[in-house]
Amino acid sequence: MENYKLLTPGPLTTTSSVKEEMLFDRCTWDDDYKKMTQQIRRRLLEIALVSPHTYTAVLLQGSGSFGVEAVLATCIQPEDKCLIIVNGAYGERMVTMAKYIGINYVVYSVPYDRIPAVNDIAVMLKNDRCITHIAMVHCETTTGILNPLEEIANICKKNNITFIVDAMSSFGGIEIKVEDLAIDYLISSANKCIQGVPGFCFVVAKIEKLLSCQGTAKSLSLDLYDQWKCMEKEGKWRFTSPTHVVAAFSKALEELTAEGGVLARYKRYRENNRVLRDKLKAMGITAYIREEVQSPIITTFLFPGIKFDFADFYQYVKANGFVLYPGKLTDVNTFRIGNIGEVYKQDIVQLCDIIEKYMEERINE
Repeated sequence: MENYKLLTPGPLTTTSSVKEEMLFDRCTWDDDYKKMTQQIRRRLLEIALVSPHTYTAVLLQGSGSFGVEAVLATCIQPEDKCLIIVNGAYGERMVTMAKYIGINYVVYSVPYDRIPAVNDIAVMLKNDRCITHIAMVHCETTTGILNPLEEIANICKKNNITFIVDAMSSFGGIEIKVEDLAIDYLISSANKCIQGVPGFCFVVAKIEKLLSCQGTAKSLSLDLYDQWKCMEKEGKWRFTSPTHVVAAFSKALEELTAEGGVLARYKRYRENNRVLRDKLKAMGITAYIREEVQSPIITTFLFPGIKFDFADFYQYVKANGFVLYPGKLTDVNTFRIGNIGEVYKQDIVQLCDIIEKYMEERINE
């Protein structure tokens, strides 16, 4: 199989050293492996900028969606009501989860190219005193839009609302001061900005909130409380964990530190994004969302004219060493390019040269 770089929002391109960690087979009951699990949990709390006396980290088998569903299924009591903020497919997925689980919820939705209006949310809370939780996506991978985390956190603080944040595509690549923002549950995944491989997700949770969740979960496998208690008591995962993925993630955490931490990684991602947007704009390929709400994680671009065939474009770019992402919108035709992973400015410049050549050969001929 030909080698290529993934310009996607995860799975993403990883380092050779992260891949090499998966060549060794580990035992789930081994003390060294348990030690690795506990070190990961501690390091996640450091990245989240929280106190270990106030917060804990719970690792859970499965993709990021498993973590989101585990939080919704474990931490929302029958008498509670959750306001789910939607401006993309992953907010919509939360709504679908809520339907499956059977929790009480209400939706606040805005178009995919807009951020939630904080004043509208404040009015909803004022008019519906039954709302106890707010769940939102920080960086909506659907478009790459970055939602106003701090402003909504302040609303939650003011109204004593439990705050659930899907930080799948932002944690590790954008600094999030979880404790200062009083986020109660933050969910992310191994294969995003920390640059590990797919296989598990994790939740940074306020201990006080998690303690009240015993017996609430509507799923055995997704019982976040029981998973936490097992990790606290026995130092291990409840059920078989993805040992190779955990080892790779441990190495990825070391490499995040070596790069200079979250702020250094954010700087690299942001530069990738700036170069990409500027160069494609010069070719007549425009971004779907405004620059001021654009994250440095992934960028959505509009099709450049009616002659543009994404399937043909995708294969052309792949043959030249890069894999892109299709669009995830229904109202307009788009494609997406990720800025995260083991990807640097020179990679983005090379990609843009390939796209420019494609445009000259196939679109502007």
